[in-house]
This record gives sequence, structure tokens and C-alpha cells, in this order.
Amino acid sequence: MTDYQTITSEITGGKAVIRLNRPDKYNALTSQMRAELTDAIRTAEGKARVIVLTGNGPAFCSGQDLSDGTNIADPDLERVLRDEYQPLVRAIDEARVPVIAAVNGPAAGAGANIALGCDVVIATESAYFLQAFSRIGLIPDAGGTYWLPRSVGGPKAMGAALFADKITARQADDWGMIWEAVPDTVFEATWNARADHLANGPTAAYAMIKQTIRQNWGNDLTGQLDLEGKLQGKAGQSRDFKEGVMAFLEKRAPKYEGR
Repeated sequence: MTDYQTITSEITGGKAVIRLNRPDKYNALTSQMRAELTDAIRTAEGKARVIVLTGNGPAFCSGQDLSDGTNIADPDLERVLRDEYQPLVRAIDEARVPVIAAVNGPAAGAGANIALGCDVVIATESAYFLQAFSRIGLIPDAGGTYWLPRSVGGPKAMGAALFADKITARQADDWGMIWEAVPDTVFEATWNARADHLANGPTAAYAMIKQTIRQNWGNDLTGQLDLEGKLQGKAGQSRDFKEGVMAFLEKRAPKYEGR
């Protein structure tokens, strides 16, 4: 799939920028958009060293487009989640390169949780996050019940899900939900600089960092120490490790190859 209609995808300098592109609908998610996002992420991870997800227009993503073929009389939401949302969530989680969510505006419902499933979330200060599901009698999905408690703890996650209050980007930053909230005037420059930093870094090490941090939730201490040892041994054999040490000793900037 290369001719996308609901998103755009551009890869330059090792950086893939994927933009949700239904600005007139606040980038609400349709079946087609979910398929295109999944395809774009899977494609980009084989060609780029960092992936950025962001939105065109005033919103990052307003969540599910309720007019997109939803049979309100007899909806099969379990199928939609299994066949369309889960592949997208897993594509982000399993990507071998870092995935940044550059949240340019409101992120609601599944849009919020897709952002929270990324490795790093950078939001503009005018953005907000909203677990809107209970407003229409649903529960958080698209990974929300997994990511939210792990980022802010049970009490904050429960309140966010039950009350469906807006959480400003500044609140999200203070709570540890996201990496950083930055002024609107420097938002684009900030996430681009962060992405460029990762695109020029030790990609193989980043993949292993991602693996160890994400797997820690299912490991006890012994299992995590074993995983650390195994992957650190692998990292120590990489060209990037040798280059990093030599650059440190020679007092110069390293030139990583990503392997």
C-alpha cells in the first residue's frame, strides 16, 4: 500500500514523518486510516531510523469516526478492535526504531491512546488528552487500559477514564504521562530536533532499550536482569558501541551507523 488517501508519509534523512490527514474531520480514525497507518509504520521501520506520528490541521486525532460504518443497532466493536486497532497498536509497539508522537492538538479517545502507545510523546502546550469513552458508554481501548495506568498510576488513570475530563498537555507532562509539553511556537522545531537526534543515534541500541523497558512490566527482577545481560552483551558487540567509545576517547562527536 503506497497511495495513501487518509495519511501522508515522507522519509528523509532517516526520519519518517507520518501525518494523519483528515483535518476537516479532526483526523478522526476510519477503517481505511487504520489500515494505512499500520502499513506506513511497518514500511517505515525498514527504511528509517525514527518514525514520527503527527496530525495535519488543528487536531492530532479526535478518535474513532462514529460515522465510519458503525452499526449502532448491533456494533461488533470486538472485531474492529481485533482486526483493525490491534494491528496498529502492535505495529507501534513492535517497531524496531523509536516512534515519536508529536501531538499537535487535541488527542481524544483512541487518538489519545495511540499517542500514549508511542515510545516518546511530545505535545504542544495547547493540546490536551481526553479519555472520552465513558461519555458514550464505552471503556478506553486501543491500548488505553494498558498504557495509561503504567504512565500515571491507577488513581489518575481511573479518574481519567471515569470522569472523561480533559487533561492538558502541561498536566500530562507533570503527571509523567508524556515526555514533554512545549510552547506552540517551538513545537515543530522541538520534535524535529528530537527526531533528528534519534535518526543519527545508535539505532540497534535504541531497539534494545525499547525492548528492555517494554518487557520489564512482565518480568520479575531475575528475568529483567537476565534480559539486560543478554542484550547488553549483544550491544557490546556492535559497531556503534565501538564508535561511541572511540569518539569519547578522541573527544569528538560519534558517527553512528545504526548497527
